[in-house]
Amino acid sequence: MTRLSVEMLAADAPPPITSAVHAQLGIAVLVGIAVIVLLITKFKLHAFLALTVGSLVLGAVAGAPLDKTITSFTTGLGSTVAGVGVLIALGAILGKLLADSGGADQIVDTILAKAGGRAMPWAMVLIASVIGLPLFFEVGIVLLIPVVLMVAKRGNYSLMRIGIPALAGLSVMHGLIPPHPGPLVAIDAVKANLGVTLALGILVAVPTVIIAGPLFSKVAARWVDVQAPDRMLPQRASDTLERRPGFGATLATVLLPVVLMLAKALVDIVVDDPADRTQRVFDVIGSPLIALLAAVLVGFFTLGRPAGFTKDRLQQTVEKGLMPIAGILLIVGAGGGFKQTLIDCGVGQMILDVSKDWSIPALLLAWLIAVVIRLATGSATVATVSAAGLVAPLAADMSTTHTALLVLAIGAGSLFFSHVNDAGFWLVKEYFGLSVGQTVKTWSVMETIISVVAGGLVLLLSLII
Repeated sequence: MTRLSVEMLAADAPPPITSAVHAQLGIAVLVGIAVIVLLITKFKLHAFLALTVGSLVLGAVAGAPLDKTITSFTTGLGSTVAGVGVLIALGAILGKLLADSGGADQIVDTILAKAGGRAMPWAMVLIASVIGLPLFFEVGIVLLIPVVLMVAKRGNYSLMRIGIPALAGLSVMHGLIPPHPGPLVAIDAVKANLGVTLALGILVAVPTVIIAGPLFSKVAARWVDVQAPDRMLPQRASDTLERRPGFGATLATVLLPVVLMLAKALVDIVVDDPADRTQRVFDVIGSPLIALLAAVLVGFFTLGRPAGFTKDRLQQTVEKGLMPIAGILLIVGAGGGFKQTLIDCGVGQMILDVSKDWSIPALLLAWLIAVVIRLATGSATVATVSAAGLVAPLAADMSTTHTALLVLAIGAGSLFFSHVNDAGFWLVKEYFGLSVGQTVKTWSVMETIISVVAGGLVLLLSLII
């Protein structure tokens, strides 16, 4: 332990700018991330525990007192969960309500009824993008797999022609668009404006999902020409319901939080007066907490009631929606703790100091850091929260739009080349009945296209706005 690090953490101030300090902190970062990677990949330890251990190792190698490191970690964990925990919970409830009420199936069936032939891949990308707004990636896959298999079989389509657009829609939403956990954590870490990030995220997401979805699916179908596997299709939620909510009401409920948050961002730009009553009203109704809470409460009436849900059934839906997110909340919280440990040890300031002498743009640096962590850990969420902690100081002098683009650069990097250390890789492989090689040629390449295209669009936007 060095006296310098002890004094630095005790005073909550960054260390003096010396090459020795930079070297020690650089080694601490590498060792901390290496420990996290090793624990996740080699020892199959849960990401929450791996991030906790990695944070303690980071502090030890940086020469910080153990008690100060623990304080940094717990402070970061608490502030992150406080900032995004409720939003993740509300998003999970809305997603579960959408699935159990048959609302998701209603959206799927309505769009499919109006699409056919060459339009089908575009219909699948539209379905996945809408469904993917309130749902976690894994839940979205489970929900859409029956539809993908059914459409591929009935229409005699190549599985990749239908499956890739659906996967692209879900993946882009997961990596770039709040209220998904990764973007929310990055927004909280770099203090970005959520409405602006959402608006720019949609602007980046649309061309990205078109290129990685319907367009790439033509190539993927030639590389891996397989039909839907002959297996029993999973039962859909609405198959056990006597009735389900209407298409218009369901779509309005799903889009309500997005509309409210975008409206707030628009009013902030047009009015730009914190004392103005209109802006104050939209600041409230467009805040993520109120927007998502409103969608959940409205969903009780627009989704639950048409499906015939009783009060007890609604309560059960809420409870079931909350149960699976415990692990996600812990991972996100531990990522916040790791981020705070990085900051308190002076790593963020070190990157800020060192990067001043580099010619590499800050947005590209953020993308590259997220790519490296994604390749190493396999987790988009871990890559996002770790990269956000490392590059957070770079946002200090950025404009509102460039801070939002920093979040999107991190999100884009976190999706790069999913492979065998990613749970999503195996989920896609097993559901579609592919070999490892086929999964790499389709799913892994698709993820890389999303990452590169989105990253390139973010850099392009940074030159324009």
